[in-house]
Amino acid sequence: MATFRVWAPNCRSVEVVIEGRKPEALTGREDGVFERSLAGVGAATRYQYRLDGERYRPDPVSRFQPEGVHGPSAVVDPSRFPWTDQGFRGHALGDLVFYELHVGTFTASGTFEAVIPHLASLVDLGITAIEIMPVAEFPGSRNWGYDGTHLYAPQSTYGGPRGLRRLVDAAHGQGLSVFLDVVYNHLGPEGNYLGEFGPYFTDRYKTPWGSAINFDGPDAEGVRRHFVDNARYWVREFHVDGLRLDAIHSIFDASPVHVLTELADAAREEGQALDRPVHIAAESHDNDRKIVLPPAQGGLGLDTIWSDDFHHAVHSRLTGEKGGYYVDFAGGRGLARAIAEGFAFQGEPSEYFARPRGTPSADLGGERFTICLQNHDQVGNRAVGERLSTIAPFAAVKVAAALLFSAPALPLLFMGEEYGETSPFQYFTSHLDPALVEAVRKGRTEEFRSFGWEGAVPDPSEPATFLRSRLNHSLAGAPRHRELREYYRRWLALRRSHPVLGSGGKDRARAELDATGSVLTLVRQGAGGAGVRLVANLTNAPRPFAPPSAEWRVLLDSEDARFAGSAAARPLAPYHAILYEVTQ
Repeated sequence: MATFRVWAPNCRSVEVVIEGRKPEALTGREDGVFERSLAGVGAATRYQYRLDGERYRPDPVSRFQPEGVHGPSAVVDPSRFPWTDQGFRGHALGDLVFYELHVGTFTASGTFEAVIPHLASLVDLGITAIEIMPVAEFPGSRNWGYDGTHLYAPQSTYGGPRGLRRLVDAAHGQGLSVFLDVVYNHLGPEGNYLGEFGPYFTDRYKTPWGSAINFDGPDAEGVRRHFVDNARYWVREFHVDGLRLDAIHSIFDASPVHVLTELADAAREEGQALDRPVHIAAESHDNDRKIVLPPAQGGLGLDTIWSDDFHHAVHSRLTGEKGGYYVDFAGGRGLARAIAEGFAFQGEPSEYFARPRGTPSADLGGERFTICLQNHDQVGNRAVGERLSTIAPFAAVKVAAALLFSAPALPLLFMGEEYGETSPFQYFTSHLDPALVEAVRKGRTEEFRSFGWEGAVPDPSEPATFLRSRLNHSLAGAPRHRELREYYRRWLALRRSHPVLGSGGKDRARAELDATGSVLTLVRQGAGGAGVRLVANLTNAPRPFAPPSAEWRVLLDSEDARFAGSAAARPLAPYHAILYEVTQ
């Protein structure tokens, strides 16, 4: 027995067309829901809906699209999966160390299950949570995932729902939390049939991708339910430990209770049933503290924000780039503030946005900010997708890592960063519509003009663009790559073990650049007075420095020979970071 249920207020009639059977009419209700239970329908049965007797469409809440976004849906029985993760209890928010990965390029096989053999290495590194880029069914087999159209269907070419369940179960067996990147601000342009079923979109707001999702207009209740239930679904049926919400600045809702608050509450409620915490991370370029304030204080009640200011300030200082959004961070502007306070822009005018940007953040806890040196956007949305390891000196890469791991925030690594992966991560698609392929190709070229980057923009539709973006895991054992990974591992171990490192104690963190903007000093003070001090030379020239007393003990030195450094004596060598423990 299977029940077919679909919200389709835009339709006069809905029939379910099951493979090998005649169409069966669903019974409509006043709320726009059509449903019917049918016997003899088991797992893997393929079906479509026929709308108004004319159009054959996949199920808007399809659990599996074995033939892609345009093909029939397949029945999935979630109770058939043998979960073994009952003893896993997740991680507290402040203990999260994220590792963002793209399933299709993380391994040569490009599947969920192919990730599993690498999990133990991530645990050894010090990772506590993998964050998987979007997996909702998208057109073809090559895509970042932000063009998904079937929000409930894990990508068929990655291994579908069973493959994702196996990955989550295996990750929990290794003690790793699993976060899933979800896209609730738009749907992809190909295979998006939601508008035929109901009023999912509105012209009252605009997004970079066209019409916004209708979260607060007429008949929005069913739209909200579609997305809130999706958040519940990932936690309940796939045991994920958190969601990363894409670009929430393009989610518009003037309702008394914001849809993101409703969604977060629903996901956490499902987590309580599994006896695990569920955390909600959000991407936003607005630097708005309300995102993580509780609803009682006028906030959305989410847990942590992807804060771009840290990345932009570090990147601009170490590479000298000033184009595009880096114009606001030239010369390391805002770096010390981003490290110690969370946001660099807290209401000041932004040249890039041409308006004041940001809100005060010094009083917010460190766990409210997720920071990175690289992520899919900051690498892949460069013209040719270069990683930091290929555009900055090796020593500068280690200095950047020191800033990341010493800051009072949650660190996020992008796959391969820990060993200095040299393969690019480029933007790739496999759209089936020739006109869309050409539009995407032209759009990418236009997007990068303000940055002044050199080199031809790779064609997103070419398979070679995707193949170039695959990781080369064997590099992790090569000279310098091996030592860089060990440097990352030692930093993460120290971050776990030392009482004044990690995301806590942000209110006792102080950071400053010297008058020349060359040397950054970060002080993390302990409650009892003792603490640590990071001294980092951000330039390619030596700088004078000597510890003021014997009470300064070196905890980690980026130029240590164990990390392929030169073991240079003081003064500070070019691109050199030293972490000291200061007992008084």
